Amino acid sequence: MRPKAMFYLAAAVSDFFIPASEMPEHKIQSGASPLQLTMQMVPKMLTPLVKDWAPQAFVTSFKLETDPSQLVVRARKALETYRHQVVVANALETRRVFVVIVTADSQTDLALSENEVKQHHEIEEKIVKHLSECHTDFIEKSNNPE
Repeated sequence: MRPKAMFYLAAAVSDFFIPASEMPEHKIQSGASPLQLTMQMVPKMLTPLVKDWAPQAFVTSFKLETDPSQLVVRARKALETYRHQVVVANALETRRVFVVIVTADSQTDLALSENEVKQHHEIEEKIVKHLSECHTDFIEKSNNPE
């Protein structure tokens, strides 16, 4: 039996957090001195997901960048690092209308036209349609290895 699961890992709210053990018990009062926070990195779940929990699943992650010139570079680095199938890369400024779907051997731009924006379409419609097709191809290749 070959697994057919697809994981669609939406973007993290933040890459950093304050551990509960370091949270103040009561409200932090304003004062004359500036507030300094020490935050920890949120543990990455892609490595255990791909390596241990679901090694045969189709895994999609997201990569949000503020520098559009780094989208594909950083998406490819994530694919190399985590060894999953797809990264949906988007820039903060255009995230609602444009993404790049990056795989090990391809990249596909998905964009909403001005008309689609006026008709209140969402980029997620195109993302889901494209990833569904990628997932179907993944399953077919898994069932018919060369």
